Amino acid sequence: MCSIAPGKSGLCRVRGNVDGKIKPLTYGAPCSINVDPIEKKPLFHFLPGSQILSLATAGCNLRCKFCQNWEISQGVPEDIRTYSATPDQLIEIAVSKGCRSIAYTYTDPTVFYEYALDCSIKAREAKIKNVLVTAAYINPDPWRELCRYTDAANVDLKALSNDFYRDICGAELKPVLDALVIAKIAGVMLEVTNLVIPGLNDSDDDLINISRWIKENLGAETPLHFSRFFPQYLMMNRDPTPQATLRKAKEIAQSEGLKYVYLGNVRMEGAENTSCPSCGELLIERQGYTVLKKKLRESCCPKCKHEINGVWI
Repeated sequence: MCSIAPGKSGLCRVRGNVDGKIKPLTYGAPCSINVDPIEKKPLFHFLPGSQILSLATAGCNLRCKFCQNWEISQGVPEDIRTYSATPDQLIEIAVSKGCRSIAYTYTDPTVFYEYALDCSIKAREAKIKNVLVTAAYINPDPWRELCRYTDAANVDLKALSNDFYRDICGAELKPVLDALVIAKIAGVMLEVTNLVIPGLNDSDDDLINISRWIKENLGAETPLHFSRFFPQYLMMNRDPTPQATLRKAKEIAQSEGLKYVYLGNVRMEGAENTSCPSCGELLIERQGYTVLKKKLRESCCPKCKHEINGVWI
């Protein structure tokens, strides 16, 4: 529970004590609004090939030393250029740009919770899908409320180690694991990303544990993205993830029974393709954020009729 003195803001820097009440300071003031391919989130099992309106406000409730968006996530909100956009205006932008969905992303929607929730409610009324790209470090009750209006989420599960969360991210692991299970129960289409950082979360045990936890708690059909680390922010002295480590991560995850394992931030043949786990048929061929071929039109493999987890049309 935050205790904030009058006129001051909290650790997240986006909520402050205004006349004795804790209020969001960035509501309606996004620092980034873009139209992205949905593959950039990354979401590979949710409306592939579609465009998504992406937005963020400044601030974050984590302190990840490797953050790629640290200029806006760790910056002081009043020092960052912002725009004015009400939830209704964001819906209008999404419609005008032909976006089927809206992503609350770049920093973390948990830190602009009230804004993301209001936008999500408006989007649901307008038949526009809602997507969270989040570290899911949040209390259960507000998370359940947000999940009511969320269609898909990519959750960044940074490691299956509380020491990692505490020392590298300034957070705790358990709330994230709880949030993943809550989202699964709520019917959110879940995908998980794990940034593989050399020397921190790339051991065989690390990769086995995270793969095994996902299978046991979220299901073998849950897509897992292993993402390549590059030096960022406070980790400029650490080498990028070797491609061999990513290959090993994929092999381990598949050996643990996960059916859809992808590699990101790297150019490797087949790393981003979706194949049928039953017959091996190539269903979606990707390169970067571009869908090159798509055989999957509904929820089943056209060759063997195996059901493929996702939202495809």
